[in-house]
Amino acid sequence: MIELPVISEEATKRKKPDWLRVKLPVGKEYAKVRKLVDEHKLHTICESGNCPNMGECWGAGTATFMILGNVCTRSCSFCAVATGRPPEYDADEPRRVAEAIQLMKVKHAVITSVNRDELKDRGAEIWYQTVTLTKQLSPETTIETLIPDVKGNWDALYRMISAGQEVVSHNMETVERLYRRVRPQAKYERSLEQIKLTKEFGKRTKTGIMLGLGENKEEVYKAMDDLAAHGCDILTLGQYLQPTKMHIEVAEFIHPDLFAHYREEGLKRGLKYVESGPLVRSSYHAERHVNV
Repeated sequence: MIELPVISEEATKRKKPDWLRVKLPVGKEYAKVRKLVDEHKLHTICESGNCPNMGECWGAGTATFMILGNVCTRSCSFCAVATGRPPEYDADEPRRVAEAIQLMKVKHAVITSVNRDELKDRGAEIWYQTVTLTKQLSPETTIETLIPDVKGNWDALYRMISAGQEVVSHNMETVERLYRRVRPQAKYERSLEQIKLTKEFGKRTKTGIMLGLGENKEEVYKAMDDLAAHGCDILTLGQYLQPTKMHIEVAEFIHPDLFAHYREEGLKRGLKYVESGPLVRSSYHAERHVNV
């Protein structure tokens, strides 16, 4: 039986602390990105995942594109992306994403996707084509791919990561004890193995963990140690925020001082770079992670 945090009714009703307040997305650059995304009929995790940094990132002229549709085959209890049976994927999507990145003239692009467990190759070919076409149209643009769990299909993994991207990210999301509740269709050890194989392939590796789900310090330290031992270079730590009442509740709002502490601990434990803060998300300041 899994030990789960006991969350009081009072805790679920409390207001977010001041350090979690974000500005509404406005401005000329935000409007420009908004127009490009709409015109090219693109999906972004910024929108689908209700990211609190959308205003800041889009205002800087960047966005994280989500390929292979916007319906996921997984039913993770933290995620705002729609879950269900995805429609047929769009074979022309790689071209549209590559052209949008070219039009945006971004120096660093982040690409992610939903899980497509029903596909034999987990969507690897679309991944490969998207990165390849982006590199062809924007050879100076560096790329991070935030890839899903391939369920041990390592041939699919190698196809996904062989297209020339500089950084390959795969999110652990939480500590080992909470996996069955937070990521019921994933496995902690399998995700670590995916990161290890990606590192051995020669890629810069990255992952993200949400805090405030009921984990304790020792569990966070263990996750850091496990990641360092499996070749992870970059770790992002951010506050989990409940997207709807149907999702897992916030157990605790982590103070910025503790985030700063975790950053120092991660570096001490062998990680090369740790981005840690309440509003940090996987793609936040991603351009800094290319050369660490």
